[in-house]
Amino acid sequence: DYELRVDGLVERPLSLSFADLQRLPQTTITKDVQCVTGWRVPDVEWSGVLLSELLADAGVDPGATAVEFGSFDGIYTESLTLTQAMRPDVLVATSMESGPISNEHGGPVRLYVAPMYFYKSLKWLDRITVTKQVEPGYWEDRGYDVDAWVGQSNGRDDAPVV
Repeated sequence: DYELRVDGLVERPLSLSFADLQRLPQTTITKDVQCVTGWRVPDVEWSGVLLSELLADAGVDPGATAVEFGSFDGIYTESLTLTQAMRPDVLVATSMESGPISNEHGGPVRLYVAPMYFYKSLKWLDRITVTKQVEPGYWEDRGYDVDAWVGQSNGRDDAPVV
């Protein structure tokens, strides 16, 4: 029953099932997962569709500058600049460690933003909305940085391995 919507300032809104996502070209990224609270898990493998490819398929409006993400729980949101969203290390992840992403880990589909603290990697992704400006998400409303580059924000750059 999973559905991912890509909408907002796009020429061609998309509605994708889990099977649709799996049929698209897949990219695998293996990087540390680092939390702003101080824990880190080394070398976690994520696979899925590059966010940039989904945005290209939808046709981003020239006036767009940001992307907002929503989760199917209706509580969590997140956003990136369009430039950040187009990076080659940002995935709509459908697999973790060569298997399905569990609900506990934010599955069946989650955003994975490799170069940023893990709160930017939204769990339970069901909506990608292209917008005119970055809107602070759930964690930013609670004091976390909008730009969450590991080692450059939130005062953390050497987290212990968990």
